[in-house]
Amino acid sequence: MPVHVRPPWALPEADVTPAALALRRREFLRGAVWAGAGIAGALLAPGCGRAEEAGRESAASPVSADGFRTEEPLTSFEAASSYNNFYEFGTGKEDPAERAAGLVTRPWSVRVDGEVAKPGAVALEDFLAPHPVEERIYRLRCVEAWSMVIPWRGIPLGPVLARFEPTSRAKYVAFETLHRPEQMPGQHRDVLPWPYREGLRLDEAMHPLSFLATGMYGRDLPNQNGAPLRLVVPWKYGFKSIKSIVRISLVEHEPPTTWNRQAPDEYGFYANVNPEVDHPRWSQASERRVGELRRRPTLPFNGYAEQVAGLYAGMDLRTSF
Repeated sequence: MPVHVRPPWALPEADVTPAALALRRREFLRGAVWAGAGIAGALLAPGCGRAEEAGRESAASPVSADGFRTEEPLTSFEAASSYNNFYEFGTGKEDPAERAAGLVTRPWSVRVDGEVAKPGAVALEDFLAPHPVEERIYRLRCVEAWSMVIPWRGIPLGPVLARFEPTSRAKYVAFETLHRPEQMPGQHRDVLPWPYREGLRLDEAMHPLSFLATGMYGRDLPNQNGAPLRLVVPWKYGFKSIKSIVRISLVEHEPPTTWNRQAPDEYGFYANVNPEVDHPRWSQASERRVGELRRRPTLPFNGYAEQVAGLYAGMDLRTSF
């Protein structure tokens, strides 16, 4: 069984989910209509309307030196679990919370294949067992220009990949979401090519910040947040953090990814948070933290530049988006 290592900076659950915010669920959802309305007018996009710019704040990184935590106020559990993009259950923000209860997440297995010396399908319990569980508080920035701060529970991705012994030909890591239309009703519609796929360069996947989450706010992941296993890559837009993972493939060439295939002029393979590169239909210069009224400036790499900018040395981040 995994050992739950609770670091000294982890907050008690009473602080993670403020009761006052939880009681204001409907008030929050009404206040979040701005995003839903913007998406309704967009054609097959995880995006919203053009963002206003206001409330310029300090551009200093708010995260710790290792990047594993931030001292910013947490988004409430109620908000983080009821305002989701998970098109497998529908394109509305409330659809996943309303429709994901029927997803069966046990038993669950993950297949690791491709350019590895030890391929195979592994039961989730065995997949996780060798690694101590950690808690990390990460910023989450959606390409739609809204953001959250979420305490995740899980394991670093790098040591998991190392167990399967990548070969010298492995340059990228491809991820695949469960395809089960009978339990994921959004898959009955051709809004995206199913199953959902994402990918990282191998050095990005091996970076200490890349994380496989199995829980949030001190509890198991809700189905609508990607149970039982999702990727979290905090310096990239949220659509890179693929949910309900069933397959991880190490490959030699850049793998196709769902949103890049769907709209290559709007969603690049890298999807690093970059306030200087706008989405074609809205600005990325500022963001709205869910639960707050004021906008705040978006930080390069979502505030994790000190930890990850070196991965992209020499690259033109305006064209390699």
